[in-house]
Amino acid sequence: MMISAIDLEQLAEIELQKEEEEEEQQHHHGNRPDRPPAPHRVTFSQDTGHPYYDVARHGILQVTGDDNYGRKLVIFSSCQMPPSHQLDHHRLLEYLKYTLDQYVESDYTLVYFHHGLRSSNKPSLRWLRDAYREFDRKYKKNLKALYVVHPTNFIRILWNIFKPLISHKFGKKVTYVNYLVELRDHLNFDQLIIPPDVLRHDERLQAAQKGGPPPPAKTPPPRPPLPTQQFGVSLQYIREKNTGLMIPPVMSQTVSYLKNKGLQTEGIFRRSARVQLIKDIQKLYNQGKPVVFEQFGDVHVPAVILKTFLRELPEPLLTFSLYDHILDLVRVESSLRVSMCKHIVERLPEPNYIVLKYLLCFLHMVSQQSLINKMSPSNLGCVFGVNLAWPRQGSVSLTALPSLNIFTEILIEHYHAVFSSRCPSAQVLP
Repeated sequence: MMISAIDLEQLAEIELQKEEEEEEQQHHHGNRPDRPPAPHRVTFSQDTGHPYYDVARHGILQVTGDDNYGRKLVIFSSCQMPPSHQLDHHRLLEYLKYTLDQYVESDYTLVYFHHGLRSSNKPSLRWLRDAYREFDRKYKKNLKALYVVHPTNFIRILWNIFKPLISHKFGKKVTYVNYLVELRDHLNFDQLIIPPDVLRHDERLQAAQKGGPPPPAKTPPPRPPLPTQQFGVSLQYIREKNTGLMIPPVMSQTVSYLKNKGLQTEGIFRRSARVQLIKDIQKLYNQGKPVVFEQFGDVHVPAVILKTFLRELPEPLLTFSLYDHILDLVRVESSLRVSMCKHIVERLPEPNYIVLKYLLCFLHMVSQQSLINKMSPSNLGCVFGVNLAWPRQGSVSLTALPSLNIFTEILIEHYHAVFSSRCPSAQVLP
């Protein structure tokens, strides 16, 4: 089955965010709870007369001595890249070419330190595609080896996206390196300029592989959820603690705020918000304290909170048992899909159905403003599919993504056809 580049891009983005979250958790559970997760970027003194001083000063690119085979070493460090709004990626590409132009006539080796690439500093996939195309034969021909250090799932997905572009010959030059020590076999390790962040990351990986450092202290057992808890607890729990309220308060509050203030916002549900701010708001909700979205002055905050609420449910809103039925959707011809979606949705337990209908009624409203907000049913499907269904074991696979997206798109676009015939007495609509 064909997987579109857009699906892959979406998966890559999800994977990157997951990796960031896991890393933050490791920092919190590690023995350095105070260490901020923000990358520590080393500043490099650069001649201010350098034609690309604005890019060069970050130290993203370093050129050092030769590798074991007498080839120039070019080092690219992701963790040195500042947030995207502080770096002109077009200039970065020009600077890469300017630097390589001085060496490409002879053979060279490229070392890519992947650690430290985040949603906030990652160039777009279009930029990567353009970069690959612009690095014509003269750059590729003399590149003898590319070492990708500390690869993650994100790299695997990226490789899938670029596979059609990448020649077999170029593919053979790529070596994945899981630990820095492995580089010693290939190049003069002592000449490498390795950012402190990468060294620390490597130490952590080595420790984890050896069974990890001694646990700081016995981890306390998970505390039972608060009676006011809303994130990470079941719909049933929220209902029982809120005198039978069918729609979780966090949902009704984010939806009603967005209905009033967010329907005309371009790219609503596509933007992110500060991780710490989202955690603070979750804490307020979990403690039963009031949340006033007006005070954040950013309509994307409640949008992220709504998605986070759905993603943190112990069982997805569409339940584990319906997951495989949803994946079968792409096997059915287009004309039968709406009725198939209707059948699937009608198998939901009533509480889930009521919450789903409430949410989809709202997303249908959002899609009706798509000329202004650019969020068509298809775009919304890409955003919400992975937050409505996932398998009991593991995470959503590449092949499952198109089905989830199309299923969600149909629920939004054909909201009335899918939901009109089942109207529970306890139904609430936005």
